[in-house]
Amino acid sequence: MRLTVHLLSRLFAGLVLAVFVLAPASLGAQENAAAGTGRTPSPEIVAEQRGKITAFAAEADRLEGRMRGNLDDDAVLVEVRNALEGMTRDLIASGVAFRPRLAAINGRLDEIGPARGADEPPEPPALSEERQSLIAEKAEINALLGEAETISLRANRLIEEIARVRRELFANTLSRRYDISAAVSPAVLKDFAAEAGKVRNSVSSWLRFVVSYKLRWVLLATFFALLAAGVLLFGGRRLFGDMLLADPAKPEPSYLNRLSVAFWSTFLPSAALAVFLAATWFFYSYYGVLRRDIGEMMVTLFNVIAIVFFVYRLSSAVFSPDLPNWRLVPMRTGAARALFWLVCTTALVMGIDSVASKVNQVTGSPLSLTVAKSFFATIAIGLLVIVIALIRPWADEAGRPRRWHPLFRLLLFALGGGTVLAALLGYIGLARFISQQIVVTGAILATMYLGYLSASAISEVGAFGRTSFGRALDRRFHFDEATADQLGLALSMCITLLVLAVGIPLILLQWGFQWGDIRAWAYNLAHEVRVGSISISLVGIASGILIFLLGYFGTRGFQRWLDGKVMA
Repeated sequence: MRLTVHLLSRLFAGLVLAVFVLAPASLGAQENAAAGTGRTPSPEIVAEQRGKITAFAAEADRLEGRMRGNLDDDAVLVEVRNALEGMTRDLIASGVAFRPRLAAINGRLDEIGPARGADEPPEPPALSEERQSLIAEKAEINALLGEAETISLRANRLIEEIARVRRELFANTLSRRYDISAAVSPAVLKDFAAEAGKVRNSVSSWLRFVVSYKLRWVLLATFFALLAAGVLLFGGRRLFGDMLLADPAKPEPSYLNRLSVAFWSTFLPSAALAVFLAATWFFYSYYGVLRRDIGEMMVTLFNVIAIVFFVYRLSSAVFSPDLPNWRLVPMRTGAARALFWLVCTTALVMGIDSVASKVNQVTGSPLSLTVAKSFFATIAIGLLVIVIALIRPWADEAGRPRRWHPLFRLLLFALGGGTVLAALLGYIGLARFISQQIVVTGAILATMYLGYLSASAISEVGAFGRTSFGRALDRRFHFDEATADQLGLALSMCITLLVLAVGIPLILLQWGFQWGDIRAWAYNLAHEVRVGSISISLVGIASGILIFLLGYFGTRGFQRWLDGKVMA
């Protein structure tokens, strides 16, 4: 009986393999048979593709006009470029759609043969009309293919021009030099007072409008936002309660325990705050509470609040100024407290500069005030980074304070000094860019490093079995040590991939790229990776792996069902 079950399961597996492997071949054979019997593709494809190509030409005109009208808006340029790239792919698809009809026309013309000469007997009129009709249709298809190629070349030229314009925009932002003498003049104080009055009047008038007409909707929107954040925070505390708070009574927590507490105590509150701020803005917009100027300032303010809070939670988790036994980095307590406050102050100064820049943009502030604000903010950030480089966080064997590693200290001096020097020379855009990367990119890299450390710790022998998740799985499935270590290795790989998939796009966004760039790269990476003349599709590979897994587990399930039900 076992032999019968084994043979039947092998037969089922062979049947599944035959379906997935031979089905495309059978479909191709059917298409060839159809062509051999004279059933040519419908000529309606020509009319359909003619309409599409005409629409592509109109769309190319519209996209070019939008590009010409927004040469200073990087986000719009990215949208136009993505639309053009999508159009080129659609044009290629239209050209491919003509191939069956062209093959059918050429085959039929070969069957009919060339027109007979004057010294040959005349051919039937129907045959001559068919030849002329096929030749005319073939000429029309070739003309449409030429038009599609012209549109494709035009789209590619526009894509190249957009890339050049975006490079120039980025370079001009960083290389533009301002006269900082006006930024430190007494007249800036008058401009600051005037702008403060504008902002106060704008906010107060909006608040009066809200209290008079929209108070109920504001309360309702705030309630919904608090509810969404509360559900996330409450659910997270129920699931990860023991990993959110460091236990002061625990004398020597394991490194993996410290990493878990650092990650969840940073991620969950930050995610809850982000959900609250995003939901607040969404419901305020949905209920018509926001004016255009208030909405723009509120978006920037919410982003800054989320970033500063995230940096605060991350610094608290890494440096742990009040609980040395939960500190991720073994440094002196005094240095940990100093670094905690220095990092938080740096993030706060960067946030204030970002909010002030948006206010200047919305209210149309004088250039001198905008330059002065960024000048002092970038100088402050550069000096804070230099002070961080001067901290002596470590202690040697004798207990004496020891400096950072020379290369890391040199990097901090270069970043801080470069920011100060760029601001003093008048390159305010470059100084703001460096200061922003110090705070935001630094926080992202620190989080990615924590994720990498967590993945490495989980992959250690026996580490996964000691975690709360591993113990829960062991109670449910009774894994042996080897299986638990294999699960830990798989989880470690998943964490590493997740860290890269989340961290790299966030860093690219900080370095001037747009979501459209990242989406385009991800699409190209997933659908076509060229190695020489070979094109590899990651989506195709993933689909093949999925089909294999479905067939494998389907075969195993059928074998268990056949053994336990039918053959019993």
